Amino acid sequence: MIDEATYPIKLRVEYPDRPLDRLTTAFRLFVAIPMFILLGSVEGGAWQWSSGGTTKGAAAGAGGLLFFAPLLMIVFRQKYPRWWFDWSLELLRFSNRVGVYLALMDDRYPSTDEQQAVHLDLPYPDVHRDLNRWLPLVKWFLAIPHYIVLFFLSIGAVVVVIVAWFAILFTGRYPQGMFTFLEGVIRWQNRVAGYAFLLVTDQYPPFRLAP
Repeated sequence: MIDEATYPIKLRVEYPDRPLDRLTTAFRLFVAIPMFILLGSVEGGAWQWSSGGTTKGAAAGAGGLLFFAPLLMIVFRQKYPRWWFDWSLELLRFSNRVGVYLALMDDRYPSTDEQQAVHLDLPYPDVHRDLNRWLPLVKWFLAIPHYIVLFFLSIGAVVVVIVAWFAILFTGRYPQGMFTFLEGVIRWQNRVAGYAFLLVTDQYPPFRLAP
């Protein structure tokens, strides 16, 4: 049995035990627009439009989280290039900071390189020792029960953020129970991403919000 308390993918969000900025909280979706654009440009995107009866398109971006390339390297070469891992880790950290900002859990504008209040750690795998070379082919499928649970948890998270929005506007504080719940949902999402898509561990993610 896996010791869930020592699961290798770890996330912690510092609780803001202070008054939060009510103005930026009130207009958070609009304030975060530059971050949406920046994150979209890094993750990669494509656009299409119609002109004169023909469809045209363009694409831009750096590519987002790496999945197929590490999968192929693990299966055929039993290697996980360190710079691929570092790219995905830093991009995941950045997207988590943006997500935490949108969830009103931090009122500091997301940094592109500093961890700020969001601390995410993924283990760099020793492929020969830590990973089964064939398991990456089916991890996405094995994680289906987690997708189902996360679907319902995400609905609950949206409701919690809306309630927290009103709480911050009236009190300046984030209710700690709601904060802990959202932190747990984000932690769960990162565990599934690390297992099924970043392929950094073969340990099946635990069904729990807590560390």
